[in-house]
Amino acid sequence: MHAPASPGWLLVALCAATGAYCLLRMRSPDQEQRRSAGGEALMGFGMAAMAVPAAVFTPPAWAWPVYAAVFGVAALRALWAARTGPQHHLHHLVGTSAMIYMSLAMAAAPQGHHHAHGGSGVPLLTGALLLYFAGYVLLSGARLVPAVAGPQGTGIRTGTGAGTGHGSGATGGPGWGDRPELARVCRLSMGMAMVAMLLTM
Repeated sequence: MHAPASPGWLLVALCAATGAYCLLRMRSPDQEQRRSAGGEALMGFGMAAMAVPAAVFTPPAWAWPVYAAVFGVAALRALWAARTGPQHHLHHLVGTSAMIYMSLAMAAAPQGHHHAHGGSGVPLLTGALLLYFAGYVLLSGARLVPAVAGPQGTGIRTGTGAGTGHGSGATGGPGWGDRPELARVCRLSMGMAMVAMLLTM
């Protein structure tokens, strides 16, 4: 699970920065935006903690079941929100399920092999998750390009999910916490980090 030192610290920085921005999004006046941002902040900081190089910190054996329990609650919350909420709740459900899977794989790994490359988890399930997140990263990146490079205002209007047309978006454009394209960048960043973490299993 833990990558070598240099790539590991890059993953820590990427996931922690993503989690921090999601905390800013929780200040949005839109309830759906706040709900999504809270779950994504938990994902970002949880992935950052998992990516800390083993040479710096090795979690105790009891930490992995705790991880699984925390993300199990997050998965149930995402499943409940996916009934009537935006489509990205389903993606969040897959992400939290992947975190549960990785936590359980690390808990079941023999002592001393928690930070080795390969040999953890079920290869078929790991491969399926890799295919999903790799496809998500490619598709999200392709959808993000027009939003950034298009005419002024296009990025905001093409965004899905909460944050558009609320609060300051009706007058001078949404604030930093309500930019739909930045929310998609956060999900894209976490998708790339998930691919990197699954590759170490």
